[in-house]
This record gives sequence, structure tokens and C-alpha cells, in this order.
Amino acid sequence: MEWETVIGLEVHAQLKTVSKIFSGAPTAYGAPPNTQANVVDVALPGVLPVLNAEAVRMAVRLGLAIGATVHVRSIFARKNYFYPDLPKGYQISQYEHPIVERGQLSIMTEAGEKRVGITRAHLEEDAGKSLHEAWEGLTGVDLNRAGTPLLEIVSEPDMRSPAEAVAYLKALHTLVRYLEICDGNMQEGSFRCDANVSVRPLGESRYGTRAELKNINSFRFVERAIDYEVRRQIALLSSGGQVRQETRLYDSVRDETRSMRSKEEANDYRYFPDPDLPPLVVSPELLAEVKATMPELPEAKRQRFCEHYGLSAYDAAVLTGSRELADYYEEAVQSSAGEPKLAANWVAGEFLARLNSANLDIADARVSARALGGLLRRIADSTVSGKTAKDIFEAMWEEGGDADSIIAARGLQQITDDSAIEQIVAQVIAANPKQVAQYRAGEEKVLTFFVGQVMKASRGKANPGKVNVILKRVLAS
Repeated sequence: MEWETVIGLEVHAQLKTVSKIFSGAPTAYGAPPNTQANVVDVALPGVLPVLNAEAVRMAVRLGLAIGATVHVRSIFARKNYFYPDLPKGYQISQYEHPIVERGQLSIMTEAGEKRVGITRAHLEEDAGKSLHEAWEGLTGVDLNRAGTPLLEIVSEPDMRSPAEAVAYLKALHTLVRYLEICDGNMQEGSFRCDANVSVRPLGESRYGTRAELKNINSFRFVERAIDYEVRRQIALLSSGGQVRQETRLYDSVRDETRSMRSKEEANDYRYFPDPDLPPLVVSPELLAEVKATMPELPEAKRQRFCEHYGLSAYDAAVLTGSRELADYYEEAVQSSAGEPKLAANWVAGEFLARLNSANLDIADARVSARALGGLLRRIADSTVSGKTAKDIFEAMWEEGGDADSIIAARGLQQITDDSAIEQIVAQVIAANPKQVAQYRAGEEKVLTFFVGQVMKASRGKANPGKVNVILKRVLAS
């Protein structure tokens, strides 16, 4: 039997606010345990929540970016359950009336572009963190994260493979960083994902029973977790068993999912409107203010890069992978005096390779976009060859300085004068009569030998294009 995979993702994006969603406590990562939790976060009697207006603006930005409905009026509810890291015994979230509904996000798949529906995005507070490793037989609780603002973004079950799920997750990750509403740091838990996975016979319209894979914090683990779960469910159904609706944990060490608990239904949480918070009203003025400050979005930027700079769809996708990289590329193009394709090759190639190998963010790159543009100018005007340019770039990266200074100090200027190259070619031909005879007998591959000898004799300074032209002319005479 052939099976079809059905996947929906719930993403928790931590909003980049300075303070928490219902209190003035800070949200900075890495503080000592329980030093960033105030009386609201620890739920002391008599305290009241006050909504963070900046969190609302960020939710509106996301709604506008995905073409969703941003509701004028939404409601906060109490989601009731008790864990030690949730002092109130309930989480403040949105249920029946979220701030954002019915959007979509474009992803690229092997079959081309695909639109994934986004059911809703709602504001809520994060819980604290239970710590199990430090004490044998005991659990510690760190409430620093309690009350941190989250935007939960729930997709439609529109994805049909682990690869599509990762493509959607990466597209959403890029988007929230472009919007500057989330730093996207998955290792710190700022961007984490729950995956709802089910399978059904191919052609069946009804959904199968789903399992929810909780709190996966890397793109690679999302793909591996879903792949394992799909195989597990197919094997179970094929042997006559049934899939249980449950919450499962992905174990990255064993590369498997395992059961945590039965999956709760909405009525298990006993949602009801929070009596301490009035309805959230998004005014026309706020909506207009957010619209006026929206940045160019990734999809629009990709299209512009293709049309304005003449880039391929692939190159445009790479260079717009982050807002910082796109900005770096455009500054390099401007500094190169109009070499967009050459700049694309260098930024997506040599620059990114160096950045990744050094494990640096773009802000910490050792070669600025302006400096790279200066090097590209010297490639474009044939001052240096592409091979020599790589040596110059390495010197810029390791030692600093600009391309012109390094070229002058090391005498790297390319030989472009025809007469000078002709003299070197004449010397090489005179020294290799056997290879000359082979070439003139029809062995054209010998030309590579001559090019190498000329470049060696010129210490790599001869213009390779001119070397080829002059060699062919002289050898044919």
C-alpha cells in the first residue's frame, strides 16, 4: 500500500521585546536562575498582568507579512494546567479569538513553489524551565523564562514530506528575522517547533491519527524526527496496529521518537477568558503605523534581486537567506561599481565559506562589504586575476587592509600588455619544441600545458584570457 504523509507545524517564536509580555521583568538570555522573575511572573497573590504593547506590534507585523487577517478585537484566555515551572497553574494565551488568522507562506520544493496555509498566530506567555541534571532525585525550577512573550504560529496540515516541513520552517525562520520580531536562535529556544505528523492511504481524504513531536530545536532534527515518526506509523498500520493520539519526544542520540503522554484535547485545558485582561483592540492608527514601517520581505527581495541584478533564482535565494546577508551583498555591489553577478559569486562563495569556517556572524566578518567591493573592482578591470584575487581576499581576511594596498605592496598587478605576454609566450614555445609539435599535430589538450608554463613564468600575473588568445595565435603560425 502507498501512504501519504500529512504534517502541520506549531512554531513558538520568542518575541524580541526588552521586557516580558505581562510584566516589566527583563527577557535577556543567560541570567542566573530566578533573577529575572518578578512578582507577576511568580504569581504572588493580588498582582495583575499588564500587556506589553510592543509584543502586539510584533504580532501585527507577522500578520501583515503573511497576508493574514489581523483582528481588530482578540481575547486572552487562561489555559489551565499545572507544572512546577508554571506558578499560576495556568498559562495566559489566546484560544477562540487570536490576533492573527488565515495567512500563508511560500516555500520552494523539488516540484516548485508551494503555498502553505497558516491557520493562526496568537500571543501567549512562556513557562519557566525545569532543571533535572544538577541534583540527583530532585528537580530545580528556573522562572527567568516565565512570562517571556511568544507568538505561536500554527500551520495548516499542508506539508507532505519532512523536506517540505524543513523548507517551511526555514522560510518562517527567515521571515521573523527579517521582521526583527524574533532573533531565531534555536539553541537558546527562541524559535522552536512542535510537529503534528500522521499518515493515510494515498488517495484517502480523511486525516489519520496524529502524533505530536514536542520542542524540536534544529532543522536537521525536525527532518529526522518526522522521518522516523512516518516510518514508525506506517510500520504500525501495515502490521494491523493503530496509531495513538499522543505527545512524543524526539531522542536525537537514538534517532527515534518515544511516547511522553496521551495528547490533550482543548477541553482538558478548560480555556476561559482571562478576567484580569480586557479584550485586545488593534486600532486603525496602530495598524497604519505598523504598515508604514514594514521592511522589504524575503519573497519581494528575491524577485528584485533576479530582476534588478540579473541573478538566478538560486543565487537570489541564497543571498536573501538573511536580511544581513542581503544587505552585505547590496553594499558590495555598490562598492564594486556595478558588478552584481561577480559580487553574487564572491559573496555566496568565498565570503560565506570563510564566514562559516570561522563560525562568525556577518556583523563580525573580517572583510567588510565595502572592502570586498574594492577587490571586485580590481577583478573587473583586470588588475588581478580571479586566482590572485583569492590570495588577496585571504590576506584581507587574515591581516586586514584593502585590496589596492595589498596589490601594491606585493606587486600582484596583472600583466595585461600584449607585447609583454608575447615575450613570455615566445620563451615558453622555444623551450618546449616537443609539445609544440604535438599541438600542431592536433593534440589541442596540450594548450593547457602551455598556459600553465606561461602562468608559471609570469608568477601568475599574466592575464589568463590574453594568454590563451596569444598562445593560439602564435602556435597556429
